[in-house]
Amino acid sequence: MKTIKLLTLASFLLLSQNIFSQTVEEIISNYFENIGGYENWGNLEGIKMVANMNQQGMEIPMEIYQMKDGKQMTVINFQGKEIKQGVFDGEHLWSHNFMTMEAEESDAETMANFKLDINDFPDSFYDYAAKGYTVELMGTEDYQGTETFKVKLVKEPKTNEGIQEEDISFYYFDTESFVPIAMENEIKSGPGKGMVLEISFSDYEEVEGLYFPFSLTQGVKGQPGQPITMSEIILNPSVEASNFAIPTKE
Repeated sequence: MKTIKLLTLASFLLLSQNIFSQTVEEIISNYFENIGGYENWGNLEGIKMVANMNQQGMEIPMEIYQMKDGKQMTVINFQGKEIKQGVFDGEHLWSHNFMTMEAEESDAETMANFKLDINDFPDSFYDYAAKGYTVELMGTEDYQGTETFKVKLVKEPKTNEGIQEEDISFYYFDTESFVPIAMENEIKSGPGKGMVLEISFSDYEEVEGLYFPFSLTQGVKGQPGQPITMSEIILNPSVEASNFAIPTKE
């Protein structure tokens, strides 16, 4: 029994030593290796996600497009209507008004901040140093029962209500798989200003050699979140540029 206990203790100490000896660069390198390879992610031209959003027990179908050239949009199908949100055509950022169904352009501040986030394709950590981002390992932390590496990501400053502030997020990487299981950042404007946005990631599945989380839950930390479940992820989809264009008023 003493031998088994000693071996168990030795194994635990070795595991602990490996965890604490990890650098943030090694964590990010292992992350990309485990989700399909750094080079393969760099070859992506676009992603289409087919999903269902659960809102108060109602399943709402949606499609999310993210393209390498910056074009993006979310298409929501609700009560027979196709509603586009967060659409960027390379020049304009716009969304449908839920009440009038009119296309409305975002204000200049929102547009400027959105353009900064275009750098995040295909992943916030991809080529982060060249983007001007910095990363820092804050240590290990238990996140809802899972031991994680807490990594601080600082991106380019954003302007919120006329004030320029650092854009800081905290990611929680599973210490065994090296994939993020959650992300947090402070809400800087709007009704939730000062609260913390929390997004959890789970159910990683392979799509053509790359791994994506097929389940997400997002919301204010400490409150029930909004689940989003992917039914399909399509790589390098063919999408006509006209689908991103802001409608012209007749």
